[in-house]
Amino acid sequence: MQSEIMLGNSGWLAPGRFRWARTLIWMLVLAALCITAFNLAADASLRLAAVASGEAFVSRSSSPPYARLVAVIVGSGAMLAAYGGAVRLAERRRVPELGLRQLISDMVIGLIVGTAVIGMIIALLWAAGAVTIAATPVTRVTESIKESIQSGVIEEVLMRIIIFRLLWRAAGVVPALVVQPLLFGALHLANPDATVFAALCLIAGEGIGIGLYALTGRIWMPIGMHVGWNFALGWIFGSAVSGVSDFAGGPLRTKAIEGVSSLVTGGGFGPESSLTALTVSLGASLLCLGLARRSGRFSPGDATETQGSAQHD
Repeated sequence: MQSEIMLGNSGWLAPGRFRWARTLIWMLVLAALCITAFNLAADASLRLAAVASGEAFVSRSSSPPYARLVAVIVGSGAMLAAYGGAVRLAERRRVPELGLRQLISDMVIGLIVGTAVIGMIIALLWAAGAVTIAATPVTRVTESIKESIQSGVIEEVLMRIIIFRLLWRAAGVVPALVVQPLLFGALHLANPDATVFAALCLIAGEGIGIGLYALTGRIWMPIGMHVGWNFALGWIFGSAVSGVSDFAGGPLRTKAIEGVSSLVTGGGFGPESSLTALTVSLGASLLCLGLARRSGRFSPGDATETQGSAQHD
């Protein structure tokens, strides 16, 4: 089955004693390995760029924008390579989630989906009189592309093909559908202006990435969606992205109208923390999850088989 190939069923994840525990341990090890690979490769890229320019390397933030963009691309490649190599070695399977044949088409579709969802949220907020949109000078495009790629790759690799996939393998699809989005929302509670409601809004949108991953069996469409979401929200529409303003600099500036409740506008956290975003994100999530379920990607046999192994242990 397609889902069995996605989840892994051999090597370290082979059926047998304590597979659920082995899977959770592997999830932590794989996440740490991928993060380490990203950081080491990105830092090496920045140091090489500094040497090539004849300047001393001080820190990531002090490096030129183009060097930081290249570093993120190099780090992303290293992270994906580390994932692919580790999965082949430990899980003893091919890695269709990193299949390159559909990379471009999946990424383009994902970019369109992420941009469309954000465009709908901003349009509805503007039509309701919750925000104003004004033209601004275009700046910082390189920095915004860097931030969008970095967040898109790191968060989707960790949340989608490591945490969600391996929770699905360990406990079944329903627990994975509950725990992984909750973790994603909880991690953003440390962001500026974060609230429990803001976390709930982010949780509501997690079904988009999960559905796209389950539907295609690959990571590229979720990454494209995440990149498009952040770039459109932060750079094109000039709004805070989950409370962070590092993406700003595009042709538009979206501001909440004073006196309007933050539940309506999103407040300092940005439009993602609005009732409109909650509704649109949840609707898009249900659509993507529904399409994946209708295509048979959430096979009940996977959960049953996993639970059966746990009981046998």
